[in-house]
Amino acid sequence: MKKKALSLFLVAAMVASMTGCGNNKTEGNSNNAATTTDNKADTEATADASSDDEEEITCDLTVWSPAEDQAEDQGNWLPKMCEQFAAQHPNWHINFTYGVCPEGEAKANVTQDVDAAADVYMYANDNITDLVSNNALAKLGGSALEAVQSTNSQAIIDSVSIDGSVYGFPFTTNTWYMFYDKSVFSDDDIKSLDTMLEKGKVAFPLTNSWYIASFYVANGGTMFGDDQMDESAGIDFSGDKGTQVTDYLVDLAANPNFVNDADGAGIAGLRDGSIKAMFSGSWDAASVKEALGDNMGVAALPTVKINGNDVQMKAFAGSKAIGVNPKCENQQVAIALAQYLASAEAQQAHYDDRGVVPCNTDLLAQDAIQADAVVTAQNDTFDNTSITQPFVAAMSNYWTPAENMGKAIVNGEVTHDNAADQTEKFNTAMNTSEAENATE
Repeated sequence: MKKKALSLFLVAAMVASMTGCGNNKTEGNSNNAATTTDNKADTEATADASSDDEEEITCDLTVWSPAEDQAEDQGNWLPKMCEQFAAQHPNWHINFTYGVCPEGEAKANVTQDVDAAADVYMYANDNITDLVSNNALAKLGGSALEAVQSTNSQAIIDSVSIDGSVYGFPFTTNTWYMFYDKSVFSDDDIKSLDTMLEKGKVAFPLTNSWYIASFYVANGGTMFGDDQMDESAGIDFSGDKGTQVTDYLVDLAANPNFVNDADGAGIAGLRDGSIKAMFSGSWDAASVKEALGDNMGVAALPTVKINGNDVQMKAFAGSKAIGVNPKCENQQVAIALAQYLASAEAQQAHYDDRGVVPCNTDLLAQDAIQADAVVTAQNDTFDNTSITQPFVAAMSNYWTPAENMGKAIVNGEVTHDNAADQTEKFNTAMNTSEAENATE
């Protein structure tokens, strides 16, 4: 999940060779799509029919996913799974059209025109508030809901839930952790970032707002209450607890063994040997393995020493899921497809093709998957060294101030002399709407 939409989606004209007859969506503009309540959104979407008693259906389905899931050299996962789904439902004659939309950009692309958006699409769970408020995600019920509840941990279920209702089929956890060179750092070294910095260069994306909060939360900072869902509580990185972190980050940025990981600096440094550790997620695992080979180590987050105390860094954690557009004409088929794309069979293929870490509890119990260091680190981080990435509406006010704070620290604009003042300004900006920030 990256934090914000960076580009508009590219719709790919890739159509499966099956008969079809059109999915008659309601015509409308994006403004109406954002404000009109569709009756289907209030109906629990289910997929209760079995393939043995399914009625004959001929329909079109548009499915969006990241480009990597449709790449021949990465397993062609999405078309392959859709073809397998169709084979399992011989009475459903489905004409698939595939489009490209990264999970983190779902809210921007789907809510732009819900009527014209995909029937089934993948989304990062921090998009869920905007998608639901724009009537762009179907609420699950019946066997579809039971499938989510019976194959996922409660934390994963909560990540795709609003007010007790579930709005998608999770297929992976989404967080970040640490990759390192085992020939440089011992098992004890990796427990402390400060110890690691004494032994080799470490890359960290300090100017990326998805990462910088980990330091402030480590030292007692809070984001929307204890459960990250209390919008009225706001973000609190203020006072001494925040200033102490800013002081630490000023020293971190000045450390000759620190490298700000921007524009691929971390991976490039692992490849040429100049960098010995970096922080990222499963999407970079293959590249790290290529760079470090048998020396690749993977671990949950270390501690940092702030104001003389060792405190635990905490990453944002969430999930990625398959959602269904309430405007889809063929809800039964769309829900069944979404459920299949997040099934154990599809998650296994996703893992085999692209290394996407599964969240299905049965798969996670398998010895082969448990032996994967990336899976272990991702689950360890999700369970023990993270906070739920807030998906309340006010979270949108966090991203730009956090990015600007990271840049100001790296550029030397924040110093020990002005750390307290800059921290308070940072805290105020995060609790101010984007519109108000724009006018200041």
